[in-house]
Amino acid sequence: MNRKQLMTLLVALVIVGGAGLVLLQRHQQSWTEAETQIGQKLFKDYKVNDIAAVHIKGDTDLTLERKDNGWCVQQRGDYPANMTQIKELLIKMGDLKVVQSDAIGASQLARMHLAEPGKGADSAILVEFKDAAGKTLESLLLGKKHTHESDRPSPMPYGDEGYADGRYVMLGTDTKTVLTIPDALNNLDPKPTEWLDKDFFKVEKPEKISFVSTNANNSWTISRATESSPWVLAEPKPGEVLDTNKVSSLSSALGYPSFVDVVADAAPDKTGMDNPMTVTIETFDHFTHTLKIGHKTPENQYDFNISVTADIPTARTPGKDEKPEEKTKLDKEFQDKTKQQQETLHKEQALGHWTYLVNNWLVDPFIRDRSQLMVEKKTEKKDASATDQDKATSEPADSDPTPVPGLPK
Repeated sequence: MNRKQLMTLLVALVIVGGAGLVLLQRHQQSWTEAETQIGQKLFKDYKVNDIAAVHIKGDTDLTLERKDNGWCVQQRGDYPANMTQIKELLIKMGDLKVVQSDAIGASQLARMHLAEPGKGADSAILVEFKDAAGKTLESLLLGKKHTHESDRPSPMPYGDEGYADGRYVMLGTDTKTVLTIPDALNNLDPKPTEWLDKDFFKVEKPEKISFVSTNANNSWTISRATESSPWVLAEPKPGEVLDTNKVSSLSSALGYPSFVDVVADAAPDKTGMDNPMTVTIETFDHFTHTLKIGHKTPENQYDFNISVTADIPTARTPGKDEKPEEKTKLDKEFQDKTKQQQETLHKEQALGHWTYLVNNWLVDPFIRDRSQLMVEKKTEKKDASATDQDKATSEPADSDPTPVPGLPK
């Protein structure tokens, strides 16, 4: 080996050694950065009061917005959102800490369910927290859930995969590092229906119920004098007898109603609200609930609308010989009840801005045809053989039978 070749070899060794040293330093720096993240909060500069919108994107899109009257769901016509659910989310995100940090390459993203959102089963769920101006404050990709394998043998024939105790995530500011957090964030779903405030109306002490069908012959009205009185059919037709067993459950059917979803496209011709069936319920507390029932969906649900009015008394008539202390107590009870009724009215009237999807069990009891509320008429059908037998036993025997020779008469 001559001198020139030796110098070339030394230069090559220096270059290779330098490159290796740089790579080692970068690797050490990467591990150092990863180690410093462990135990720290997921979002280093998280300010919950600055958050005015939450955007969640997966197979569907969801936007929760904070407005003057509270949080709402944009994809459901700004219907009120579940405040408790949103508060829990915002507080939780500020407290989350990193328990593990690893470098990740582009080829590994799908395996960790961190591929581009909305692109199939291996996609991530994008979560963005924005301010009032629409600026993204924090961005997070939710990937595969981390599961804790159970130490106990599973009674199931296919084994036990354990339970989710964390999740692999990626910050929007660092797409080369996958972090593990100690919460599976199971409720962070991009489906709008999962974030709606499901608090609905409530009917108490019904006094009168009327059903107006699209066929006038099937309409009916029932009422009762007191809460304990039996229901009475208005203007009964000849031969009609109200079946009290069939209507006894109506008074409690709307005690705790609920809805499945809010209709996104509530055009009357699509929901059936251009020609609905109508149920009107008047209560002893002077409330009137008008229910409009539209089309029935293949999922056995109805398009549904509710409007509420009330004639709430503003003054109480004192009883005869009422004592001063008794009057003070009764006046206070009346004022408290009036205030509560006014708050209920205001809240339930706001529900009328939307059309809902409700389960059939809420609607079906009230839209029965008139004949279905009546006592069934029994048709007497005599068995032909029994009739013949009855005739045979009822016919008299011969009065003077022919005597048989040799036998006593």
